[in-house]
Amino acid sequence: MDYKQKVATAISVAVDGSLNEKDIFYKIEVPKALNLGDYAFPAFALAKYLHKAPQIIATELVEKIDKKGFEKVEAVGPYINFFLDKKDYSNNILNEVLNEQDNFGSQDLGKSNNVPIDMSSPNIAKPMSMGHLRSTVIGNAIANLLAKTNYVPVKINHLGDWGTQFGKLMCAYKMWGSEEEVKKDPIATLLKYYVRFHEEDVDKPELDDDAREWFKRLEDGDKEATQLWKWFRSESLKEFIQIYDELGIKFDSYNGEAFYNDKMDEIVELLEQKNLLKESNGAQIVDLSKYDLNPALIKRSDGATLYITRDLAAALYRKRTYNFTQSLYVVGNEQTNHFKQLKAVLKEMGYDWSDDIHHIPFGLITSGGKKLSTRAGRVILLQDVLNDAISLASKQIDEKNPSLANKKQVAHDVGVGAVVFHDLKNERLNNFDFDLEEVVRFEGETGPYVQYAHARAMSILRKAGVSELGTASYELDDNQAWETLRLLGDFPNTIERAVVEYEPSVIAKYAIHLAKAFNKYYAHSKILKADKQKAARIALVASVAVVLKEALRLLGVAAPDEM
Repeated sequence: MDYKQKVATAISVAVDGSLNEKDIFYKIEVPKALNLGDYAFPAFALAKYLHKAPQIIATELVEKIDKKGFEKVEAVGPYINFFLDKKDYSNNILNEVLNEQDNFGSQDLGKSNNVPIDMSSPNIAKPMSMGHLRSTVIGNAIANLLAKTNYVPVKINHLGDWGTQFGKLMCAYKMWGSEEEVKKDPIATLLKYYVRFHEEDVDKPELDDDAREWFKRLEDGDKEATQLWKWFRSESLKEFIQIYDELGIKFDSYNGEAFYNDKMDEIVELLEQKNLLKESNGAQIVDLSKYDLNPALIKRSDGATLYITRDLAAALYRKRTYNFTQSLYVVGNEQTNHFKQLKAVLKEMGYDWSDDIHHIPFGLITSGGKKLSTRAGRVILLQDVLNDAISLASKQIDEKNPSLANKKQVAHDVGVGAVVFHDLKNERLNNFDFDLEEVVRFEGETGPYVQYAHARAMSILRKAGVSELGTASYELDDNQAWETLRLLGDFPNTIERAVVEYEPSVIAKYAIHLAKAFNKYYAHSKILKADKQKAARIALVASVAVVLKEALRLLGVAAPDEM
């Protein structure tokens, strides 16, 4: 039942059409304190229609409102505060959660339409660092949220698998490389060759000519160059997939930059046909001054195409392939201007679907307040962080629950989950500092804290001897339970907000609030006390377990039953 709608209807009937029900609905607020009711309507909205002071309107309306289904309705200054009938509400919400289980909160916002999501996208032959974490886990959480609301997400890992660096890598491998060494530790070895190339070409500039020659051979389809490129790519991808497996993330496509090599000529032809290309200092550009943007550089003076040419080809390919309703790019904040140019060029080409392309920007992860940087030597490898997080989780589990079964798996789920949750509890656009000790703590606003609340709920259910609960009368009027019940009922609205705003932190913060409310309830209630509301209390615990587990799943975090 939509209780906010119930409040809107009650007010609409009482004001006799002075304000339509839809307008009333959007003006209803949720008070910050439970003692001010569950919903509040500001009577200011009616002052110009009724020509009375808001306080008087509120007092008079309270007398007219049908209070059936409400515990009480009262005027406090200019506000009308509605207190829901706790027994009725708890019975409805608990039955809904227990009947729907992990489908609770599912909605049909997407009508089964496709949404490609460009995410993660590491560079071949370079290790995945903490800098890759944000795009990967934000993209995955958004994909989960879209699937929950009946969109069809298509997760695309647009690999950095082309460019002049491959010429340098091939040149380095042919001079100093060993097949055995590469197979043993692919990315670290290839990176070592790449770094050595840059060290040696300072005194031997002819190496750059050799590298250019190797890349030209690759572009021309030379057999040896192509085989080396495929090998470097596949070895790197194996290592990336190990990290994705740790994170529990799978992709629908690994089509990277190289995939669009044969698709860029069409873009240049289309731009020429539409008379959009202009010459500037020998280069080919699209003028975007009417969008208040710098020109989009399509072809350099030497004829080479650029990133935007490739991204135009990718956008057109994705529209043709997926006929998307939205196309998302989960890419750092620093690329905002690039995506504005991309959309503007597509718009100039006559593609109105460019309005459905959305850049999902995010802030930086810092360490000790400083930006992570490869050149400055401040690289934190993602695999190292995950390993350290698992180790820290294992240490805490040994201290808290040394006899826990399946300790290794739980430590993995808690450690990896802690890293993912910490990223996602921060609003996308915010920068944040990463401190592993803080991240893996079992106390505070952390992933392990939420996981522990779920494990506690499961422990209570085991003690109660309850494996599953069906439809029954779960009327609970316990004031201590009310905050938890209200949060359970707010889960569907929270999901919708997270989807509309492309903001996984909405779910993470919700999970923290629900875990806190439940832990407070647990501390002040005798849940298994034998009385007439025992079944309802157990149903509340079971519902919390369902919703916490689902909230964590949407974020890409596991929920162990024991910790």
